[in-house]
Order: sequence, then structure tokens, then C-alpha cells
Amino acid sequence: MWLPPRRRPVGRRILRLVVPLATMAALGLLTVQGCVTDGAKSTPPSASDAPASPSTLSQKADRLVPRGLVRGGGIAKADRLAAHARPSARVASADGTPFAQRFPVASLFASPRKGTQAPDASPETTEGLPPGSVRTASLAPDPAVHLGTPQKARTELIAFDNSAFPYDGRNPRSGTGGRSRWQAARYRDDRVLMHIPRGFDPHRPGVIVVFFHGHGATLSRDVRDRQLVPEQISESGVNAVLLAPQLAVDAADSSAGKFWEPGGFSRFLNESAGRLARLYGDPDTEKLFSRMPVVVVGYSGGYVPTAWSLHVGGLGNRIRGVLLLDALYGELDKFASWIGKHRNAFFVSAYTHYTKRRDDELARMLSSRGIRVARELDGPLTPGTVAFLATGEGIRHRDYVTRAWTRNPIEDVLVRMARRAPNAGNRSAAALVRP
Repeated sequence: MWLPPRRRPVGRRILRLVVPLATMAALGLLTVQGCVTDGAKSTPPSASDAPASPSTLSQKADRLVPRGLVRGGGIAKADRLAAHARPSARVASADGTPFAQRFPVASLFASPRKGTQAPDASPETTEGLPPGSVRTASLAPDPAVHLGTPQKARTELIAFDNSAFPYDGRNPRSGTGGRSRWQAARYRDDRVLMHIPRGFDPHRPGVIVVFFHGHGATLSRDVRDRQLVPEQISESGVNAVLLAPQLAVDAADSSAGKFWEPGGFSRFLNESAGRLARLYGDPDTEKLFSRMPVVVVGYSGGYVPTAWSLHVGGLGNRIRGVLLLDALYGELDKFASWIGKHRNAFFVSAYTHYTKRRDDELARMLSSRGIRVARELDGPLTPGTVAFLATGEGIRHRDYVTRAWTRNPIEDVLVRMARRAPNAGNRSAAALVRP
């Protein structure tokens, strides 16, 4: 007997379909909720979500400091950088005038970036900071700061490849020379006295002083210890460094050696850029030294390397001034020619009775060419100044580097270079040290 198939109740069939679908839906909802939660965790909180009392980590701040301070291990606050970039105001002259008033930042110590203001204390800004600044992070809300002391003065005797000696050429003045002429020990010293004063900054306008000593001198005994040339550079307070090549050692000889050669003085200054950078302690400053203006100082027998450096040295307009200290014993034509071609530089010659006749002769030569000649220094030393300074009785030739028309004449000239002439415009003293 045939019977129809047995049917399951409708409710049970619906239940078998709904349960799997509900399970799948629930799993899907859980998956979507997990994704949303993960996405919320990767989104930075807005400023309004920050807690009222942030943790120590939330207080960390980026600070901008000069690269040199980072190398030295010190980290400076941004609000201290502006003061650090300017000369100290604590140094005063003999009359009590503060250093900052005598040498305004706008002149010799001007920032290489004109119009720069003090940097903002905000951790996000880099405007107004010294070139080469880097970003550092502090994990403490107020990190310990150590600026260190200003750079110490450095004075060393260093051998050069392009100093005056050794030299194997001929003396162009006499025609004599050759290898055998220069074999004596007095012509074999290749060292240069280099001096970088405390606080010198190659990133600011400055000057290289090249000093040519006279007869019977050595760099340590005379130039450094007796004539106090490095000390005069430091005491001037001017952003300047010193190069003093050894000429004939402790001899009555004015030979110029390699400075007789065309381009010899330029090669000497080119080599000095790298050596000054290493002495300063930052090889990256070599390019700054290679562009720095030069002032040449010749004392007594140093007039020969001075004259030939001007005549064939190849340095061009980079020489901003010449100071002769009882040194005009000859080569008048070379000095007159250089003065006539470089009216944006200064020339100062101070003399005793030993050189008075030749100083008067050179003054007449220049006056006949329409070049104004002064007989004293009054105020700032500006481009184009030509002055011949007489010194009175009792001033000894041997002491002339420390006592001429004034005490420490090299220091006096540098101070006058640093002063700003009132209403001088483009002819202000600052032009003498601008690269």
C-alpha cells in the first residue's frame, strides 16, 4: 500500500535555515567592529583630545641649535641663540666704553644674513637661525643645557709647503740665486706662526692679517713674545686671525723667497685656508677662510715680501689694506702702483727718521697723481685712506711694532677698521672686511 512521503514540520525547516544565517551575520558584525577599532587606534588624537595634564613624553620639544654646539656636546635653547651670535658686551675700552658700542653688530661683527631677527622660541620655526643649524629632540620638559666656554685661543707654529722658504729660485732684485745660494740654515725654516683668538667666528665678516717680520727675527722669540703680534690681534677684539711666515731666520736679510714668484702669495693664502680650518677645529670652514679679506703688515725689512706680494702675488682685490711700520726702505714704484690701482683699500705707512725721506717721496708721488694723502689717523679707517704718520723722538725702531704713533699700532689699525664711519654709506669700514 502506497503512502505519501512524510513531511517535516514547517517550523523546524525554517529554524534550520535561519540559525546558520544568523551565525554568519554575527561573525560579520564582529569582523567589521574589529576593523573599525583598529583604524581608530592608528589615528592621532586631536588637540582637544589631549589630557589636561600631559605626561612627560608629551612635553618633549624640538630645539634648534647651531651644528657646532651639537658637535661640542652642548644643546642650546632657541631663545639663547640670538645672544650667542653677537659679540660680548662685557669687554670695554680703556675709557669704559662697552665693546658692543665701539664695534656695532652692523659693521665688522654683522651677521652674514642681513635683516635676520632673533629666532622665535617656537619649536617649529627655523627662520633667523645660523646657517648649518640642526634639529635635536629633548625627552625632558626642560633639558639641562650646557653651552660650554667660548673657543680658546690657538697659537701654533705650523710647517707650510708655500711659505717663503725653502726657496731654490733667483733673487729678482739682484739677479743672484740658484740652489746653492739658499742652502744656509737661515733659509730652510718653512713654518708659519698662526693665531686664532678666543671667540673668533669664521661665519662672521673678518680679516686675515699677514705679518712680515724684519731683520734678525724668529717667530717665537720676536714676533710672538717680544712684538706681541698675536696678542695685539686678540686685544683688538676684532674678528681676525694671524699668519706670520718665517723669513730669513735671525739674519740681516730681507729676502722674500717664494713671495718673489708670480702667484706665490696667492698660493700661500690658498694653503692657509685649509690649515686655518684645521686649527680652528672645523674643516668645513675652509671655504670661509679662502674668501676672507687680507691685510698685509710689513715691519722694517719685511717691506720686500710686502711689496712683491702686492706686485705679483696674484691676490687682487682680496687685499683690503697695507700697514708699513718703519718699513719704506725701497720698492716705492710697486707701492705707488698698487695704491693707484686699489682705491678701495687703505695704505698706512708710519715712520721714524730712518725712513722719513722715502715716505715723503712716496707721498709726493701719490699727490702728483691726484691721490689725497693724510698725515694722521682720525676716526675710522675707511676704504681709500692713504696716510703717512710721523712719530716723534724717543720712539725706537726696535720697539716699533709695539710703540709707533700709538701703543700697539696693529691693534689700533684693526680697531679703526671695525669702527663705522658716520654717514659713510658704502665707504664705511665694514666694506674692508666684507668678502
